[in-house]
Order: sequence, then structure tokens, then C-alpha cells
Amino acid sequence: MRELVFALDYEPGCNAVADTLAEHPAARIRSLSLHATDESLWRVDHAAGSPDALAEIEEAFLTADYYADCLTTEDCGAAQTTQVLEHTDETLVLYSYWERAPTCSSVPHAALDHLGDGLLFETRHEEWRYTWRIIHSGDGEVRAFFDTLAAAVGGCAGLEIRRLTDASSPTTDAGGDGDSLPPDQAEALRAAIEHGYYETPRNVDAGELADLLGVPRSTLTYRLRRAEAYVAERWVDRTRSSGGPLSPL
Repeated sequence: MRELVFALDYEPGCNAVADTLAEHPAARIRSLSLHATDESLWRVDHAAGSPDALAEIEEAFLTADYYADCLTTEDCGAAQTTQVLEHTDETLVLYSYWERAPTCSSVPHAALDHLGDGLLFETRHEEWRYTWRIIHSGDGEVRAFFDTLAAAVGGCAGLEIRRLTDASSPTTDAGGDGDSLPPDQAEALRAAIEHGYYETPRNVDAGELADLLGVPRSTLTYRLRRAEAYVAERWVDRTRSSGGPLSPL
């Protein structure tokens, strides 16, 4: 397996989500799950930041003239929908589905065209920098992939190749088998539910929950985020396998 890591550095005015993140430097968006076929793309993203930042990120996703992941700079006619799965003062989780149009281009679709099937994607978006990590078989045409990206973004974004190497590890957590939650993450998620961490308003905050479990707050937050990613990925997989995109909430 091979690993590609690269970043797109957007110019102001070229991407509504990047512009919004640039206005809130402490905010960031990371992918919890991202899948693509030749005809469509669907993903779940987690945004973190201040309440004002999260509100503006949600608006950027929901009201942009074209889908935020499209590499074109104007509406390309793709059918797309974005739904809010969770929005609190501390977190925003978004589901997006996009049906590809002939004139649309995206990183996952360019990867499918040049790197083949069986790809794994991870993304992180901070200010105008959109960082991608792709795990692929190593049999594709990497140069053609990057040429396609450079042509698609044109003058709207710079392309920086950060790493081309053998994949050092799978994307699942060490100690996990990919099919179930590691015990520490399962314990954190179970405690969060039992103590009302996901209630609105919350019955316990992250610091209090960490004290109950006897772990540092940063450790608890990491375990919960990995557990949430696991749950979100499998929820989307089940929804897709039952037929079609999500229906409106």
C-alpha cells in the first residue's frame, strides 16, 4: 500500500468553506468518513470551533453556490445535499451527498480515475489549507492524478505534495481490528451516554466525565472522537446499503 499526503491552499473567494475557516483560525474540519464511486460521493465531517465559527461553517456548507468539495469555481450542475447530524456549542457533524455531473471534478473522483478502487481518504481543513491523505494500492498513475488536480484548481489553489511513501500503518487505531471499537473507546462512549454527555443541555461536561473515568480530558476527548467516527462510518454504510442517500431529516 502507498500513502499520498498533499495540501490545497485556496485563494480567498475560491471556496466558501475555506473563506469561513480563514475568518476563524482556531476552527477546523476533519473527515469522519469519506467514500466515492464513479457516480457519487458521500462523507461525514466533524467541525470544531467556537459557536460563531460552527454557525458560519454550517451556513457555508448549506448555502454555497456549489458543493464545497467540488474543485470547480462555479455551479457545475451536480445534484447535492448536506444535512446537519449534530450541532451543539462545541461540535458540528455534517453529512454530504453529491451526484457527479460531467463537468464536476473532486479529489476523490480524480483519485478513482487515476489511482484505482479500494482507496481510503482522510482530510483536515484549517483556514485556507485543505490537507488530504490517500491510501492506495500503488498501482495507479500518481503523476497523472496530480496533473489532473492542478488543472482542475487552476489559479484558485496552490498544490503542495507533502508525502509519497509506503503506508506506515492502517487508518484504524492500533489495537483495533477494524470491525469493533477498542475497549477504551467503548468504555468512553458508554460512560458518555450513561452520564448524559450527549443530552441537550449536557448533564456532564468533558472534564467531569474524564474525572469519572480517571483519565486526562485530552485522552477522553480523543477516545470519544474516534468512537464517534466509528459509529458515524457504520451508520452511513448501513444507510447506503439500504438503498440510496439519506432522506431529509
